[in-house]
Amino acid sequence: MSGTEPGAQSYAFQAEVSELLHLMVRSVYSETDIFLRELISNASDACDKLRYEAISKPELMSDGARLAIEIAADTSANSLTIADTGIGMDRQELVDNLGTIARSGTRAFMSRLREAKDGASLIGQFGVGFYSAFMVADKIEVISRRAGSSDAWIWRASGSGGFDIARASPAEAASLVRGTKVVLHLKEDAKRYLEQHEIERIVRTYSDHILFPIELRSADGNAKQINEASALWQRSKSEIKPEEYKKSYQGLAAAFDEPALTLHYKAEGRLSYAVLLFAPSRRPFDLFGPERKGHIKLYVRRVYITDDAELLPPYLRFVRGVIDSEDLPLNISREMLQNNPQLAQIRKAVSGRLLAEFATLASKDPAAFAKIWEAFGSVLKEGIYEDPERRDQLLSLARFASTKDASLRSLQDYVAAMKPGQSEIYYLVGESIDRLKANPKLEAARAREIEVLLLTDPVDAFWTSLALSFEGKSLKSLSQGDVDFGESTPAKPAEGEPGPAAVDSAVLLATIKGVLGDRVSEVRASNRLVDSAACLVASGQGPDRELQRLLSLQKQSVGSKPILEINTGHPLVKGISEAKFAASPDLADLCELLFDQALILDGDVPEDPASFTRRMNRFVVRGLTPPVGATSSNKS
Repeated sequence: MSGTEPGAQSYAFQAEVSELLHLMVRSVYSETDIFLRELISNASDACDKLRYEAISKPELMSDGARLAIEIAADTSANSLTIADTGIGMDRQELVDNLGTIARSGTRAFMSRLREAKDGASLIGQFGVGFYSAFMVADKIEVISRRAGSSDAWIWRASGSGGFDIARASPAEAASLVRGTKVVLHLKEDAKRYLEQHEIERIVRTYSDHILFPIELRSADGNAKQINEASALWQRSKSEIKPEEYKKSYQGLAAAFDEPALTLHYKAEGRLSYAVLLFAPSRRPFDLFGPERKGHIKLYVRRVYITDDAELLPPYLRFVRGVIDSEDLPLNISREMLQNNPQLAQIRKAVSGRLLAEFATLASKDPAAFAKIWEAFGSVLKEGIYEDPERRDQLLSLARFASTKDASLRSLQDYVAAMKPGQSEIYYLVGESIDRLKANPKLEAARAREIEVLLLTDPVDAFWTSLALSFEGKSLKSLSQGDVDFGESTPAKPAEGEPGPAAVDSAVLLATIKGVLGDRVSEVRASNRLVDSAACLVASGQGPDRELQRLLSLQKQSVGSKPILEINTGHPLVKGISEAKFAASPDLADLCELLFDQALILDGDVPEDPASFTRRMNRFVVRGLTPPVGATSSNKS
């Protein structure tokens, strides 16, 4: 394809990039400053990559140019230039890196970005920071020379349909020993970014922690460093101000919130390493991405190695920060990291320390920990299922809604408030708090004033499938197996209702089972129900009812059929018993209604909604029809 100048080739942007640029060009976010933060971050990454590659290939830095980032404003040309002496890009890398978004979940990101009042934080979190420059520039040029290469290339785009790539002219190539130079031709309403004090403000706010010097070149050709360029994690805690931690977190996480927890310490002994970790105060965009990728950067003696070393378990993936080792070899490969015993020890120690820090916060400042749990509790609970070694720690941290009051409860709170004679911790898993509170399986526990934990995160159905206990008290689902509340707390009769009259249970249960057939594995009298006629429960051997529901949505086997429990004192159940002895033709319909009601109360749909509707309508119409001989209205 022909380009805009001799030797240039034109390319169309990937569809997602075109849509993203459309949003950038036509939207005005409150934090347009992020474009500079993102370009500086990219420049820093390029310097890090070169420093890492030069360990095994020192010739890449044989030109003697130091690693640095330079910013220059040209008021006459209305342009802002951000240049680095990092690894640089060749022609194909320019096409791949600046023409596509090679990341999963792009569509979801676009949807969130369109809906967001302030898309700045999403841009940084999703790794599309380069394109944020189109918020302030109507044309961008990128000149890049790969370290060790004699060729330089220039990429040009105006934020419309595509971009051009051509070999850089001798003059353009001469201005670049290696690395990348990004030239922004600013829009009229973005000229403030040419002002020196504005550039310094942004760098101090977002990029002060960058390890490489960031220099601002003035019109007279002089350059001065405008960032501290210090590794905050290597400094003593006593000399660091809270504001410095906040800036470091926002720079490392590409975030705008404040850290809810900061963990900073140095470990010394057989292994020496520095740790600086932050728990965010709000959920990052990719928290539930299928790759469950961590975001801890690994450094070795202040040399960046990777952010993909799995330094924390997946259920702590929301944590951001840095671990800087003094003992790992600088030339360690990313493949060797996965099986490195030193790194495994660091991972184990830091994970335990972080959970201990959460426990300390929960004890000293429950309100602060509640914010962390609200944002990340559903992720931390993944660890209860996945991490047997730290399961007790995680159970102690866990907070749950319950039938006791509106506040979240810990298992320690639950055990301390248990009824005399109560030996188990009761819980119920479902889709929402409101639906759980209306669940008939709570009736007997509520009548006995026994607290029940209400669990609504999808992960709850999985970790509760394990045989767990806390402080010697086993956890027991109210929708699985038999339930024995103990004789010391007998059930209270429903207010205004007489106690249930005796019925022939054996005949009644056999009658209902005969009608329902193999749709249920068993029909039995319930000790969970007080006011409702029936409920469905799982057997004690298979998965719980909620886990069965989730597995069925994934077209997976759900185990045995449910058990139908009935309240033998309920009028509908009594009616079935009476219908049996009267040989009523309504017998089958009443049994079917009982089963369909139990399904609906469990959040499911009757197996045959049309038959359920016809059956219900017959009974309703019959109830509305006056008996033969009765008057249809009162005479005045």
